[in-house]
Amino acid sequence: MEKKVIMLGNAAIARGAYEAGVKVSAAYPGTPSTEISENIVKYKDVLYSEWSPNEKVALEVAIGASISGVRSLASMKHVGLNVASDPLYTVSYIGTNGGLVIVVADDPGLYSSQNEQDTRAVARAAKVPVLEPSDSMEAKEFTKFAYEMSEKYDTPVILRTTTRLAHSQGVVTLEQRQEIEDRPYEKNIAKHVMMPGNAKFRHIAVEEREKKLAEEGCAFPINRVEYQDTSIGVITSGIPYLYVKEALPNASVLKLGMVNPLPRKLIEEFASRVEKLYIVEELDPIIEEQVRSWGIAAVGKEILTVQGEYSANMIRQAIGKETLDLEPPAQIPVRPPILCPGCPHRSTFHVLNQLHIHAAGDIGCYTLGAVAPLNVVDTTVCMGSSISSLHGMEKAKGFDYIKNWVAVIGDSTFMHTGINSLMNMVYNQSKGTVLILDNSTTGMTGHQDHAATGKTLMGDATYAIDIAGICKAMGVPSVQIVNAFDLPLLKQAVKEETAREALSVIVVKAPCALLDKRPVTVQYRIDPEKCKQCGMCMKPGCPAMTKDRDGAITINDTMCNGCGLCAGICRFGAVEKVGVR
Repeated sequence: MEKKVIMLGNAAIARGAYEAGVKVSAAYPGTPSTEISENIVKYKDVLYSEWSPNEKVALEVAIGASISGVRSLASMKHVGLNVASDPLYTVSYIGTNGGLVIVVADDPGLYSSQNEQDTRAVARAAKVPVLEPSDSMEAKEFTKFAYEMSEKYDTPVILRTTTRLAHSQGVVTLEQRQEIEDRPYEKNIAKHVMMPGNAKFRHIAVEEREKKLAEEGCAFPINRVEYQDTSIGVITSGIPYLYVKEALPNASVLKLGMVNPLPRKLIEEFASRVEKLYIVEELDPIIEEQVRSWGIAAVGKEILTVQGEYSANMIRQAIGKETLDLEPPAQIPVRPPILCPGCPHRSTFHVLNQLHIHAAGDIGCYTLGAVAPLNVVDTTVCMGSSISSLHGMEKAKGFDYIKNWVAVIGDSTFMHTGINSLMNMVYNQSKGTVLILDNSTTGMTGHQDHAATGKTLMGDATYAIDIAGICKAMGVPSVQIVNAFDLPLLKQAVKEETAREALSVIVVKAPCALLDKRPVTVQYRIDPEKCKQCGMCMKPGCPAMTKDRDGAITINDTMCNGCGLCAGICRFGAVEKVGVR
């Protein structure tokens, strides 16, 4: 009997990998893709899964598994694909043995990313086919179909999702796992070793594969034509398909499940049978530009934006099928992102703020150090960039310029790409201070483990990489380890190291406030008799601290987790320890 369950899009992808007989999965956590691996690990009795140090390593692990003859999966977000692009471009030439699928989650609307990069553009350049599901059920089924494609056409396949699909729920029919026999490995230097003499012949094979996919893709079941009113025809894919169906229920629709390479004959036939053709795709005009290059008239980005997510109302208004009589949207109070109560990053940024020090920032929760009231982080580019940026500043302007700068990077991000950046500073004799904010987790994406936490994705205890030890082993002249909430010692360390005309590292340690599950045994309150209402305790921006119209400061005991930062700041002893209520 069929079993139907409601599943998150990411969970459905994990289920699809399980049902497809995948044996190896590797990923680096990155919203909106993280839950794929967190669900895959539920099948650890038949499927190995890991958190890799970064996306490049994750894809290389999956490639190795594929070459050995088993089906494998690599998962990442769109900017993670940039990190993995080196092996991606070459494995496109090599092809596969066991099926290889790369799930890439794009983020239209920038819910948790530094850009709105469109993975389809990368895939076109790498000449890798792309499938794009529209709901949870398709997410599972397209994953399984991707493995069949991968092995039939000797190619890695990208399964592209977006935030809306990854984090939406839908009904999914569960099926049994396919027990896929391992494919035998055969030594093949011409196919697997991409030296120039071999690669030029593999490039020819890739171009032939692209043509074959474009032709045979016209008959793929994941591409679907829905003819209704032929006065309007819409080519679309992914989540926008659902918006089109809601906004234009009577329009004829070509729903593309494979968005690279495009099934040209199918598109040409559909276009010939509709009076006016629209192309609805979020982000870049990837489909539109190709269709127009074939001489087919189509309306697309001149009426639809290249920015952010779409909606049914947007499509309805743009195409003008109906006149809307909508009530104005409710005005929701602004809720800016903020560091959690008890976050150790707040303590670090408070000290840097007091010392008037600028920070080259990185990707993580600590990016919030850029906004009021902390106002410390001046730059954020990508994973590992804080250390490299500081190095570039020092080489450009000298030590005197960067005495008022530090690089800040998290422990997971340091393991991701920060190690190479710090190695570069050592090798090229750079000066400056790097703060590694070690909260013992990958905090921003939901508390995943990494190589320095001592635990694998599978739940096994493992060796925890010693971050300070790595820094010393690389030759960093001065390495200090400081408790994030020991304000006097932290301030002293920052003063010492930024004044030192050499390279130095301060590992600022304290667990993530949400990771520490121990009961809160101490909280704090304000003694109104001692409080001078100077507002110093408010400066770090802890959400547990409030100030009324009369200037009285109080601590919300439902939010306070007893970190003691406010007590360390107050010079009048007005912040007192109290027991838990």
